[in-house]
Amino acid sequence: MRKTIAIVGAGLGGLTLARVLQAHGVAATIYETEASATTRTQGGLLDIQEETGQIALRAAGLHDDFLTLVRPGEDAKRVVDRHGTILLDKPADPDSARPEVDRGELRRLLIDSLAPGTIRWGHKLTSVRHRPEGGHVLTFAEGSATHADIVIGADGAWSKVRPALTPAEPVFSGTCFIEIALTPGGQNSRASVAAIGSGTLMAVAPGKGIIAHRYADGHVRGYVALNKPETWLRSIDFGDPSAGLRRLADEFDGWSPLLTAFVTESDTEPWLRPIYALPVGLEWDRVPGLTLLGDAAHLMSPFAGEGANLAMYDGADLAGELVRQPDIEIALAAYEKRLFLRGSAAAARSAQNLQTFFGREAPQSVVRLFDHT
Repeated sequence: MRKTIAIVGAGLGGLTLARVLQAHGVAATIYETEASATTRTQGGLLDIQEETGQIALRAAGLHDDFLTLVRPGEDAKRVVDRHGTILLDKPADPDSARPEVDRGELRRLLIDSLAPGTIRWGHKLTSVRHRPEGGHVLTFAEGSATHADIVIGADGAWSKVRPALTPAEPVFSGTCFIEIALTPGGQNSRASVAAIGSGTLMAVAPGKGIIAHRYADGHVRGYVALNKPETWLRSIDFGDPSAGLRRLADEFDGWSPLLTAFVTESDTEPWLRPIYALPVGLEWDRVPGLTLLGDAAHLMSPFAGEGANLAMYDGADLAGELVRQPDIEIALAAYEKRLFLRGSAAAARSAQNLQTFFGREAPQSVVRLFDHT
């Protein structure tokens, strides 16, 4: 292929796209806002699904390397009510088709698999402009610009490429996460950590929840979930983290101290993460030389466990289409047809599961969900 390909965003989807293209001798350049691969932490664990994420890793020739990153035993799940009463205790499955890995480790595997110089760090896209003579001009915040025949927006929820395809924007779901964490050995939290079990503890009720994961090294990471207006959540002053966390804990008045300790004893900066989603079933008309993948195309809540998996699958699917089909527009149209179908199905499941977790029937609805998986 003689066309120049620009991928905007060095998340899992964009990296997978570039890796599969390179495996077939097709060059691509990734433009990433972050200054380096280590600018920020990459979140917690991901369960990599056999029918999506693992297919993508096989297409990338990295499945065997991926298996070395798997964390066995950390997919155990425990559901409790507000009093800490165990309603479901599901042990880890050593033969799980959805093994868990650390997101940062998986991203590093993909980055290291690429040819040197593939990623242009510190390139924050500000605009994409169509050229009458063909292709697109990408302009970056630091003042540079480049041209590409094909531009793929793999730049997440607030994609700068998406507006060139559709006016659709993410909408607040009504649920916000606030990150929490505990380091091993804390005198005031040992009993709470023990209550997690060996994997993930889910303490949920209508409109709220405390979810915590216990890592093999003893660290605990998780989040508080609240159904509140964004204005209310942002009114909490985390300038004094302890006071802010106590304010959050007030929302769990009457809950077991074993559970509220995850909030009051948290020793990480309490980042607010409002959950946004694009409209279920989002589609757009074909625009020559442009397309999207991952969250840029089908942003959804994390409650289907499919965001990262679909991003990687999108990347592998698009790469395969570009390699097989010499007519770029036919390739992009075929890819988008499949993208719209799988994105819509996953987004619908995600929206339903968000209601399952924090709707009127929680926590029994969550018990039923995991009792049938």
